[in-house]
Amino acid sequence: MNKLRVRFAPSPTGYVHVGNARTALFNWLFARHHGGVLVLRIEDTDVERSKEEYETQLLEDLRWFGLDWDEGPDCGGPFAPYRQSERKDLYARYGQQLIDQGRAYYCFCSAEQLEAERQEALKAGRQPKYSGRCQKLPREEAAARVAAGEGAAVRLKIVDESFAWRDLVHGLTSFPGEVIGDPILLRSDGHPAYNYAVVIDDHLMGITHVIRGDDHISNTPRQLALYRAFDWQPPEFAHLSTILGPDRARLSKRHGATALQNFRDVGILPEALRNYLALLGWSPADGTTEILSPADLVAQFSLERVIKSPAVFDAEKLHWMNRHYMKASPPRRLAELSVPFLVRAGYLAEPVDAPTLAWLERVLDAVVKNISHLSELPDAVRLIFEYDAKSVISGEETRHVIEEAGPREVLGAFIPQALATGEMTYERFREIAKSVQRETGKKGKELFHPVRVALTGAVSGPELEKLIPIFEEGAKLSLPRPVKSVSQRLREFAAVAKL
Repeated sequence: MNKLRVRFAPSPTGYVHVGNARTALFNWLFARHHGGVLVLRIEDTDVERSKEEYETQLLEDLRWFGLDWDEGPDCGGPFAPYRQSERKDLYARYGQQLIDQGRAYYCFCSAEQLEAERQEALKAGRQPKYSGRCQKLPREEAAARVAAGEGAAVRLKIVDESFAWRDLVHGLTSFPGEVIGDPILLRSDGHPAYNYAVVIDDHLMGITHVIRGDDHISNTPRQLALYRAFDWQPPEFAHLSTILGPDRARLSKRHGATALQNFRDVGILPEALRNYLALLGWSPADGTTEILSPADLVAQFSLERVIKSPAVFDAEKLHWMNRHYMKASPPRRLAELSVPFLVRAGYLAEPVDAPTLAWLERVLDAVVKNISHLSELPDAVRLIFEYDAKSVISGEETRHVIEEAGPREVLGAFIPQALATGEMTYERFREIAKSVQRETGKKGKELFHPVRVALTGAVSGPELEKLIPIFEEGAKLSLPRPVKSVSQRLREFAAVAKL
């Protein structure tokens, strides 16, 4: 088996968070760059915390993120099954093999005994580790006790003095054997320990490279001990740096959204998140390019350019990247993605027909440059869907247009001409504006600002050139919250302002 093989092996005990997503992405990029195989393996031996709904969500989130895999629980493969809960017979068989070879032994120590040992070591200032007391039991006696129904774990005998490997990110890394103790392989209930199941699966599935977070560095010597016990060749290891929050503490929920589901919910585009996470701890060859397509990332990715120092998650940088990708997105796709956010706001109702989607493309074109993610869209389009002249003339920022002589003069000249027009176009709007300029002598901001406030109820916002056709076309649509046309807005404003 010469082909490069990597795996992403999450536990279905919660949602996929940023750190796991980056690990999955780096494995995907490495496999695709080298024409290798990516295996998705579900490590669900934590029976109490593993849930089927988490696995379903995990697969959905990874697909949304833009990743695919060559083997896994949903698509099968030559080394199935790909859920650890379905591989218990394998773990038991290999555990028995190690016992028969004298490389592992049964441990009958109770939880209370083990805790007492741990506390004694801590009091003495030593690194807690198992004393190895059950290793001294004759093998026949231990086997007889197990055959009689006595519960026992299976432990590996640690006989090596040290463990070292050349990490593809951290370089030469080593641990003394005495800090490890004799690790549990199989618990007394038959469930495998993490480090044991991982080694069995990685070997049997032909994994050539293990790319994972650096919180697993301390697990590596235990796994190397198992490879030696089985006389198996270990894979190469690459441990990715920790992701930190802005305060330089490990990224966690207290820093805000950290799960892929959270980013989906706020309207971050998957391509933006994928591009951003690729640059957390890795950089392209030129060291400066920041916008990279999936093809660019695959072509340029290498573990040699992964840095070992921690990466800081910068939400503002992600939002900048998301703004770029929203502007670059095909208009119809962005309109379709925005629908759920506007439905929740009460502005749209599903199903959304083709004319409404086409109109929504214009709406997004007008406001997208002012938002960082799609959950900000309802606020950005409020002036389109919600217009109340009473609020305009009473608003702290807007009431000056009826209280000051200059704006009243402009509106007094503009509104009658606008209401005498049929459907408003921007070209007609400009003609009326020129007429009002000649009549009042006002120009620039003095001319257009009062009109903007009267039409939109806001002192700033998208260009009127874009808003006017949006108002006119929107008024023709059947929407839960009807959009008011230019004439409706001006007529309402004139009545309230007594112009």
